[in-house]
Amino acid sequence: MKSISLLIISVLVLNSCKKKNEESRKEENKVEEIAYVSFGNEIIADDAIASSSMAAHYKAMNVGDSIDSKITAKVIEVCQSKGCWMTLNLEDGNEVMVKFKDYGFFVPKDIAGKEVIVNGKAFVNEVSVDEQQHYAEDAGKSKEEIAQITEPKKTYSFEANGVLVKQ
Repeated sequence: MKSISLLIISVLVLNSCKKKNEESRKEENKVEEIAYVSFGNEIIADDAIASSSMAAHYKAMNVGDSIDSKITAKVIEVCQSKGCWMTLNLEDGNEVMVKFKDYGFFVPKDIAGKEVIVNGKAFVNEVSVDEQQHYAEDAGKSKEEIAQITEPKKTYSFEANGVLVKQ
């Protein structure tokens, strides 16, 4: 009888250790979920490349070149008129101008400084003086600052079909 009781107790102790071990493995495998707010087409955060990597791609591109991409970057500035464009930091001293495909959606005007993931087409563009002045006006720049824009500018551009804003 003693040996049966000892066997039952041993089985119960081993079983409880096994459950604790499984629970600790589940805790280790938990990945912190990051909350995003989605705009435009529904996209997922997976496979986005860092803005610093995208900067290298842009440097290798000429005016008129384009590639499909998904990048993660920090917002520098947003159109204060409607949220119809934003600029992102490429972490190399450059920035990328993001517009939204067919003006099909806009982003909140208060997301400067937040991290975003944008999906769409990256390209190199030459922006006319008039267009640069229009963007400066949208950004709330002074008339003096706008008047200083006098030459076309080669820019890194992005047409996004979907945006995730990190919360």
